[in-house]
Amino acid sequence: MSSKWLMGLGSALGAALLLFLALPVFALLVTSSPDKLLAGVRHPVTLPALILSVATTSAALGLTVLGGTPLAFWLSRGRGGWARAVEVLVQLPMVIPPAVAGIALLLCFGRRGVFGPLLEGAGLSVAFSAAAVVMAQVFVGAPFYVQAAAAAFASLDAQLLAVARTLGASPARVFFRVALPLARDGLIAGAAMAWARALGEFGATLMFAGNLPGRTQTLPLAIYTALESDLRAAQALSLLLVVFAFALLVILRAQKTRSSERPR
Repeated sequence: MSSKWLMGLGSALGAALLLFLALPVFALLVTSSPDKLLAGVRHPVTLPALILSVATTSAALGLTVLGGTPLAFWLSRGRGGWARAVEVLVQLPMVIPPAVAGIALLLCFGRRGVFGPLLEGAGLSVAFSAAAVVMAQVFVGAPFYVQAAAAAFASLDAQLLAVARTLGASPARVFFRVALPLARDGLIAGAAMAWARALGEFGATLMFAGNLPGRTQTLPLAIYTALESDLRAAQALSLLLVVFAFALLVILRAQKTRSSERPR
């Protein structure tokens, strides 16, 4: 089999995959119209779901960054078996099905879960609440941030951190004044991916938080609900998520371009 024939076959397969990835998005766009889009946006489920999604994903991203940044820094510096075990544990939510994640959260924090009685005793009911939405989003989105942040920290020149320590800077000062600024681009990219994953979360949210309009119904759940009665609303909400995703990719590419052009 000649290399020319193999190259042709590879090009054809690559083009077929590209079409497969692009055509559904294209169909989503061409089968709509401004009137249909406006009618879908005006659907009763749209605005509450949008507000809830913005609020919960913002809270989830804040919690992810606060807890994930020091964890990622520790993982980037860890060399032993414990660090690798923690790394695998952090990455596990990325590969388990979202429905499984929802069941796991329910069995852990639900009313009859492992910590359910303890939470009930404290007067807290987590499952099927906005807090459950945030927890599900953190669970599925945080690994993306931690992985990107750890890679960003690992790429730093260790000698720079060592020099800062020899000049008398405390570990906290080295972290905040040296490591964080140098790893900023990777942290931003990781935060964006975590936010996008949280925004699109469906299965874990449905299992752990339910699909309660105005309380736990996020944009993906609103699409699922609208699809049962109004395809226009489902399509409008889907287009809204596509716009968010496209804007995110544009921002990330611009950030990457600025980072590559920045003098080192």
